[in-house]
Amino acid sequence: MKQFFKYTLYCFAIFVSCICFAQNKKIDSLWSVYNNNTQSDTNRLKSICRIANFYRDNNPDSAIIIAEQARQFAQQSKQKKYESQAFNIIGAAYMNKGDYTRSLEYYLRSLKIGEEIADKESIGASYSNIGSIYLYQSNYPKALEYYLQGLKILEQTGNKKGVGNNYMNIGIVYQYQSNYPKTLEFYLKALKTYEEISDKHGIENCYNNIGNVYYYQADYPKALEYFLDQLKIAEEIGAKKDIGFSYGNIGNVYVFQSDYPTALAYFLKQLEIAKEIRDKQNVANCYVNISSLYTKLNNYKRSVLYSDSALVLSKEIGDINNERLVYQFLSEAYSKTNRYKEAYEYHVKFKTLTDSIFNAENSKQLGDLKTQFEVEKKEAELKIKSEAEQEKLKAVVDEEKKRQNVIIYSVAGVLLIVIVFSLFLFNRFRVTQRQKTVIEKQKVLVDNAYESLHEKNKEVMDSIHYARRIQNALITSEKYIANQLNRLMKNN
Repeated sequence: MKQFFKYTLYCFAIFVSCICFAQNKKIDSLWSVYNNNTQSDTNRLKSICRIANFYRDNNPDSAIIIAEQARQFAQQSKQKKYESQAFNIIGAAYMNKGDYTRSLEYYLRSLKIGEEIADKESIGASYSNIGSIYLYQSNYPKALEYYLQGLKILEQTGNKKGVGNNYMNIGIVYQYQSNYPKTLEFYLKALKTYEEISDKHGIENCYNNIGNVYYYQADYPKALEYFLDQLKIAEEIGAKKDIGFSYGNIGNVYVFQSDYPTALAYFLKQLEIAKEIRDKQNVANCYVNISSLYTKLNNYKRSVLYSDSALVLSKEIGDINNERLVYQFLSEAYSKTNRYKEAYEYHVKFKTLTDSIFNAENSKQLGDLKTQFEVEKKEAELKIKSEAEQEKLKAVVDEEKKRQNVIIYSVAGVLLIVIVFSLFLFNRFRVTQRQKTVIEKQKVLVDNAYESLHEKNKEVMDSIHYARRIQNALITSEKYIANQLNRLMKNN
């Protein structure tokens, strides 16, 4: 049996070494692309962002340095999409370190750029990440609000990984509210989505969270089954942070099965990994778990020691839920050691924080947000169902538009002919008007000439008449002479 165990351990060590070698080879390949100046800026940015993302969980400090380098390069090459992505990676790294203030700062920067360039993928990711900050700070209504916004956008873009992540996060919010049916509903949605895209990291997270649901429902064998499945996949993909989660969850199962030595061993393994990757959140969680365990072992001195460490760290990172639990453990420890004043003070603090997290107003806000989401979801489903009818209607409308276009073009052609003919008539009218004007001017000239000639003729005739009168006056008429001769002849 001993030989078999050694052989199994040896094989596992070789397997892990192979995984690490393959990962290192992949990272080296990405670095070679980034350092190759003949590559396009886009390829180089993709490579360095993938490198930073690789270190995000296991070595967040390295991830921050590399992502900052990617951000500067993206800014120089004016590629805002990758600048937003770099901010998201930095925010995630700070979140893994438990520095929620700085994490939120970088997530908001990423969101701002995403909105500037109208990049729905970036906006959806930022909403989801901001929701996680509020989740860790126990602001559940705010967390659910951002998760639902992120889910809505990522469903529109068809980003299944993002959709799965948001299903998971929404389930976590309901889990903290002890609404286990809704929690399990969203976890199973997430698991189905991850399985469709063969996302091992997502699948192992689902196993972890589903295990938690069974754990909180006191179904410890079922919980342990899912936690062990999750640990197996986490070790396969080398996800140290998730391995730590598994150790913690398995430890909790053994606590409720009253196997305290085994539970403590798993908690210490989790603490070792959390310190190694500098994950303040999980370090604080480990302190809380170990403090609780020592309380059960009636070792109140050690319980207070770990509670004090957990309290300092929880306040530093703004983890209200852990702070609340620490107050509970301190109250119990001081009560058991007859220090009732301190016990009462910490109990009051525990009760105050508990009420602030789980008050009726928060529950109402959660219900309102859920209702809003379901309504919007239903509207989206109805829209999808009517797409076929809309396509048919669109075809009819398009045909009608074609017919109308034929009519419009025909009428336009006729109008064009009418306009051309009208222009021709108008041109002829203008020519006629010009000719008429010329004729009228000539008529005036003729009339003026006629008038002038008439005046001259009149003057001539008047002169002739005048001369005739003078002539008549000076010369005796023949008739008068004849009359006078006749009269003389008669007298003779």
